[in-house]
Amino acid sequence: MLRDLLPDFLSLLFPSVCLACGQSLRRGERHLCTGCRAELPYTDFHLLPPADSPLGRRFWGKLPVQYALSYLRFVQHGRVQQLLHQLKYQGQQEVGVALGELYGAELAGSGFTRQFDVIVPVPLHRRKLARRGYNQAAAFAEGLGTGLALPHRADALRRTEHTASQTRKSRAQRWQNVATVFETAEPTQISGHRVLLVDDVLTTGATLEACGLALLAAGAAEVSIATIACADK
Repeated sequence: MLRDLLPDFLSLLFPSVCLACGQSLRRGERHLCTGCRAELPYTDFHLLPPADSPLGRRFWGKLPVQYALSYLRFVQHGRVQQLLHQLKYQGQQEVGVALGELYGAELAGSGFTRQFDVIVPVPLHRRKLARRGYNQAAAFAEGLGTGLALPHRADALRRTEHTASQTRKSRAQRWQNVATVFETAEPTQISGHRVLLVDDVLTTGATLEACGLALLAAGAAEVSIATIACADK
């Protein structure tokens, strides 16, 4: 009896809040309240044929992408921006894992377990990784791996140079900023495999393009892309 009441007692002393809206979570809710989960702006791009994906068109003529997927639409000052802020700047690594698990389960239900062999996150430079303490894309990859029952390899790609922030740069400037800074650290984890390359947000796609080209150069059979959110061009 006391054991059953303990979680409720602890929640009164240390209430958990929804990371999207800030409201208290009810028993059984984790990271996101039921209301926010119902109201998040889902893309449902995984339900479209690959040729009809609006994200895939962003890579036409730049990177051959098998699938281009994103869980949510990025909306300024909305729930998704709040979640990403918690993930990237407030130490809430579990946000990425939780969203990855949710999206992975959804993708698995649509048959995507058979479309990929390995999940690879966009890497951070070691200096930024040391400062933040974790890679937000790797957290998302971990959750996706759980949901899809696939391995994730956080060490498969390496960022060789510390580059300036991509914020407020044009697409051409973003590409110049990252074009030659990625390499495969473990080619055996890539060669012959269908790779799902993941990141937190897709904007111009320059970083994902650079990583995808490095994966193909290392012998990847094909590259697909998945992000937590995508911004309008």
